[in-house]
Amino acid sequence: MAGEPQPDCLFCKIVSGEIPATIVRETETTVAFRDINPQAPTHVLVIPRVHHPDAAALAAAEPGIAADILREAGQVAADEKIVDTGYRVVFNTGAGAGQTVFHAHAHVLGGRGLQWPPG
Repeated sequence: MAGEPQPDCLFCKIVSGEIPATIVRETETTVAFRDINPQAPTHVLVIPRVHHPDAAALAAAEPGIAADILREAGQVAADEKIVDTGYRVVFNTGAGAGQTVFHAHAHVLGGRGLQWPPG
């Protein structure tokens, strides 16, 4: 069920502490941790504590928590000192877009030049 922890979800297991992660920030509604396969010098994932399969589902069901993720992404960027040089916040939605863990999450990327278009 949406919003409930899923027993086979990697990110639900990180939220519960069952699987360790390098956590950089936590709030009542979010957890932010370093990506294990970083694509930039700063690559942090910001996830909701509740389970929704992607950003669109999260925004439809719990828009306040979707906003919390964006606010925390900005705070991660400030903590990592990448605000002045620029950073990117990415939500991959669906396998075709590169989503590999089906628990909504934002990637915060920075610390190097990020070209456009990505790919």
